[in-house]
Amino acid sequence: MTAEAMPSPTSTSLTARQMWTRGRGLLIALLLILTGAIAMAAIRSHSVHGELDPRSADPYGSRAVAELLADHGVSTRVVTTPAAARAAAGPRTTLLVAAPDLLNLRQQALLYTATQSSGGRTVLVAPGPWSIDRLAPGVGADPATSDHSTLAPACSLPEARRAGSADTGGIRYSTSVPGADTCYPSERLATLLRLPTGSHNGDTVVLGAPDILLNKRLDQQGNASLALQLLGSRPHLVWYLPSLDDSSLTDTQDRKSLFDLLPSGWLWGTLQLFVAALLAALWRGRRFGPLVPENIPVAIRASETTEGRARLYRKTNARDRAADALRAATRARLAPLVGVPAAQAHTPEVLLPALSAHLADGDGQPAARSLLFGPPPTDDAALVALTDRLDALEREVRRP
Repeated sequence: MTAEAMPSPTSTSLTARQMWTRGRGLLIALLLILTGAIAMAAIRSHSVHGELDPRSADPYGSRAVAELLADHGVSTRVVTTPAAARAAAGPRTTLLVAAPDLLNLRQQALLYTATQSSGGRTVLVAPGPWSIDRLAPGVGADPATSDHSTLAPACSLPEARRAGSADTGGIRYSTSVPGADTCYPSERLATLLRLPTGSHNGDTVVLGAPDILLNKRLDQQGNASLALQLLGSRPHLVWYLPSLDDSSLTDTQDRKSLFDLLPSGWLWGTLQLFVAALLAALWRGRRFGPLVPENIPVAIRASETTEGRARLYRKTNARDRAADALRAATRARLAPLVGVPAAQAHTPEVLLPALSAHLADGDGQPAARSLLFGPPPTDDAALVALTDRLDALEREVRRP
């Protein structure tokens, strides 16, 4: 006799080994990307060492232009604090601000006040939207940079006309300041501005890119000529390199954190990557769902199923469960024989009175109660004896 193949419950949850097997490729890819990013950052940090520093001979330094200025009698002094930069501003001084965007709001306001009344020249190197409004009011920075690095002067500024084409392509500016010179345009927006200040002979020069000051680009186009003319109009040049150490922030009421120094694009990009990673995790995640049936590929004989379950009961000494299974099956078979509904087959108050009417003694309720609802057997012999007594009870009820 065979039994039909029964569905076997199988869990859909992944084991730790399966999760590692599926996810190791992604983890290895992330590790490679992180390693590449660290390597690129290390290479880039080395290549831009001393950027725009007049003491640095590196490709991105500016020692060459400082040496040329010295040959023309212009002294160069480096300062790293806002207070020193403001104190150095004067009618015989050109103040170059190498990284205006590193200054906070209060530093920008104080520096603008000092330079407006100094009568000297202020050169701002590639100021962005963060600083241009406060260091050069009336000037706006376009979010799109120029497509070309080398541009023609296309203006009447004498310094630009003598220098000719130069590598000023970078940030583009628009201005509404009267008397301003707009030079080296890219799509009708200037990459070099000269703005008059409130004091006599004072002005502010806005450079869209630092290329004309770099050692590696100084000998190209008219970069050297333009740099010498813009920085050599006064006998003294003060080169302000904003610093991130404590000394550069002693005169400020608020200090900028690392996140304040990061461009807004990096912050938004990081947020977008975090959201994308969260969505990918939700997409690839596996929840612990309900058990699903799985068809057994072969038919199993009923006797084998019974023997297999019996061996499991014996292995765990589960005589109580075996006895309960035997008694429940006997009660289910006896109930229709004695006229008891199947729903009440396991209720002693209903089954036992109906059963006693079919027994030979007519009043075997105590014995039947002990047999069908009694305590579990204490050993294997008692379990076998219980089985024999249940079979005998069922045969007696079935006897016509």
